[in-house]
Parts: sequence; C-alpha cells; structure tokens
Amino acid sequence: MHIESIPMRWGTGDNYSYLLIDTPTKHAWLIDPAEPKDVTAYFKKHNPSFELKAIVNTHHHYDHAGGNSDFHLKYPDLPIIAGKDSPQVTYTPSHQEVIDLGDNLSITALHTPCHTQDSICYFVKDSSTKEKAVFTGDTLFISGCGRFFEGSGEEMDKALNSILGKLPKETKVYPGHEYTKSNVKFSKTVLNNDAIKKLDKFVNENEFTTGEFTIGDELEFNPFMRLNDPNVQKITGASNSVDVISKLREMKNNM
Repeated sequence: MHIESIPMRWGTGDNYSYLLIDTPTKHAWLIDPAEPKDVTAYFKKHNPSFELKAIVNTHHHYDHAGGNSDFHLKYPDLPIIAGKDSPQVTYTPSHQEVIDLGDNLSITALHTPCHTQDSICYFVKDSSTKEKAVFTGDTLFISGCGRFFEGSGEEMDKALNSILGKLPKETKVYPGHEYTKSNVKFSKTVLNNDAIKKLDKFVNENEFTTGEFTIGDELEFNPFMRLNDPNVQKITGASNSVDVISKLREMKNNM
C-alpha cells in the first residue's frame, strides 16, 4: 500500500486528509478531504498516480466531511463512504464490515462512537506486503484522543481499548489532526516512562507525526490507553477504567 498524507488548514486546524492507494492497481480512497482547494493543490504539486474509487469520511464534522458536496458535484458517480450523518453519503459500512480496494487491500470498518456517534475508523491490511494501517479520525490521536462531544467515557474506553487497542501492534496510526505536541504536553503530566520521553523528543524535532507510530507505541505513551497504569490511576484518583478515562479527558479539556 501507499499512503499520501495531505496537510489541510495547517496552522489553524492542522487537519490531515489521506490518499490510500493499492500499489499494483492504483485504486485509491480519498479520506476526509475537507478542504478541496488544499487537496487539489497537493495533487498538482506532487502529482500522485491513482484511480479514485471513493471519498471516505471518519465522521461528519465539517473539518473532515466538509468537502463532500464539492467532490460529489465534480464526481457524481463516485461513492461516498461514511457514517449516516455525513453529507452526500451513499454507503455506510457496518461494524467490522470488510471492503476490498484493488488487488491487495482489505479495509475493515470499525464503529467507534464517542467523539461523534457516526465515527468510523478504517483498518487496512495489505495482503502482499503485510503492512497494516488504521485511519482514526478524531477518535485516536498520537498520545491522545478526541473530545467526548456526542458520547461517554464508557464509549471512548471501548473504542480505544477494546477495539483499536486490540489491533496488531505493528499497525501504523493515521489520525485526523496533528495534535501530538499538545497531547504530549498533557501526557507528560500523567505518564513517566521512556516512551513518552522519546515521543517528546520526536515532536520537538519533527513537524509531522502521522504514520510514524503504531498501536504498540500508543499502548506505551497514550494515557487514554494506559488506564491500569498505577501513576495514571493515582493522578486521576480513580481505578475503574471508565472513571479514569473520563477524568483524563476532563483534565485535558481544562489544561
């Protein structure tokens, strides 16, 4: 597989769109292309070779699905795969439904309601190279997670720790925003391990972190996925996983 990370609204929203390509066929998904002008400018500059098969959204927020109408006008026959609340959606996959892309890619839709009730993550496996990736929208960030706008701590705990946290550890993580620096600032207040120190060093030396880290890494440096960590429980004053994750989110919101 080949993945192009496309920065959008850089310096304000720090969003990512992604072009996911099956290498032999060039069949592609365009994920969360909220800003068509930014996406088009990227394509003109880098000229990637692909045959677009679908527009895909991780959730309905404008900074992820805001480009759907423009793309639908330009490509009226192109499927728009997303949760039911996204504009112009033509197909909503069920939880754990597998969709094939090209010859080698199989993509599993993972429903992860909380940030929004229509949040879907997409887990990709390449049968040829054995590579694995997951596009997490605003559910999972590098060393963080999304706000619980439409859900509860129980839902986010399930999304992160019963669904995404159970993916193969080598799965590379592609979130919806470049929020790692601010996430690390918070994570350092509740974690004290080598993993968070190494991530802190990385974000101070690199502008982009998407695709650089794995689910295995998240299990080490993401406090929202370390709910049994004694230090995390001590700082939150809780031991039940739902209480811990809810308190962490409250602390992060107030930081």
